Amino acid sequence: MEYKFSDRVLGLKPSAIREIFKYAADPSYISLSAGNPAPEAFPAKELAAISAKLMQDEPILALQYSVTEGYPLLRQHLTKYMKETQSIGREFDDILITTGAQQVMDLFSKSVLNEGETVICEAPSFIGSLNDFRSYRAKLVGIPMDPDGMNTEALEKALQTEKNVKFIYTIPNFQNPSGITMSLEKRKKLYELAKKYEVMILEDNPYGDLRYEGEALPTIKSFDEDGIVMYAGSFSKVISPGMRVAYAIGPKAVIQKMTVCKQGQDVHTNIWSQVLCYRFMTEYDFDAHLENLRAIYTKKRQLLLGLMEEHLAPHITWDDFNGGLFAWCHLPKGIDMMTFVQKALEKKVCVVPGTAFLTSENEPCDAFRINFSTPTDEQLTKGIKLLGETIREMI
Repeated sequence: MEYKFSDRVLGLKPSAIREIFKYAADPSYISLSAGNPAPEAFPAKELAAISAKLMQDEPILALQYSVTEGYPLLRQHLTKYMKETQSIGREFDDILITTGAQQVMDLFSKSVLNEGETVICEAPSFIGSLNDFRSYRAKLVGIPMDPDGMNTEALEKALQTEKNVKFIYTIPNFQNPSGITMSLEKRKKLYELAKKYEVMILEDNPYGDLRYEGEALPTIKSFDEDGIVMYAGSFSKVISPGMRVAYAIGPKAVIQKMTVCKQGQDVHTNIWSQVLCYRFMTEYDFDAHLENLRAIYTKKRQLLLGLMEEHLAPHITWDDFNGGLFAWCHLPKGIDMMTFVQKALEKKVCVVPGTAFLTSENEPCDAFRINFSTPTDEQLTKGIKLLGETIREMI
């Protein structure tokens, strides 16, 4: 039988990261490609205790259908928590619990995007979101990144010249893949431009709690007095990605449409996971847990930086990053990035080619992404050493 696919998905290609994962799943390979939390970062004992008590005392709560908007106690707690800690949430806002932050991108796109409309995004940007926007047949316009975030001059030019711009997508904290953090000045400028040109902002913040140096910056959503920012938060990097619990905070009218769309996707997010997230936040010391995560990743980041200085410099350079889970590395002139990635694979080391994060994989790119949270210290040490051998052989 000849299968005829919808126009909406006909041009979609497999994620380069997922293709790399086929190698990364082989235990004989060293994976520096995943974006998974460190195994020691999971609060497994605490979650096991919460789950056991839940199934003993209130099994029906965990096993029965629930409401699409999300577990009411979790929604109430997050509304208060985000208001107190991030100054997020106004009278015109509401909150929706989702099945991972990826679903926020999908539900928001499905609710506001028409075919052919434009999404402005950082270049590079997160492949999962880019593919989601592509699935709705949006036109993607990438804005170059400066060391302190999106180039706002290029952004304004795009807003002036591009037709039917619907929203701007940004990861302002420890951006995936570049690791760049947007400055306070640029956060304010981005909001001003979105307001001036009457477009929305989709602010994705999965790594905001994983800062290892410097002072935290206010979210763009905290500036929102006009109902133009949709904020995506997630428990994936701070509790568990496997539990698939995230949330969207944004204008009530948009949240309502996203809720209707969610009903057609999964009815509601796993209620067992939602209850565990709520009780972990309220029955344990959540701030102490975040501090422990930061201590784990600070140590791993320092190990990575030392290894790169020893084995990769001066041939390979990298952008500064003071949080998150990734290093964005640049090859010297004359070295083909895809050839480097392939030769690293031959040495059984997996990194992600930079083209995976561009609006067009045909654009030139000298970069690749390293993840330092997933591998053990021994794997990280061996992997970076092998990458150093690879670049020296190519030179």
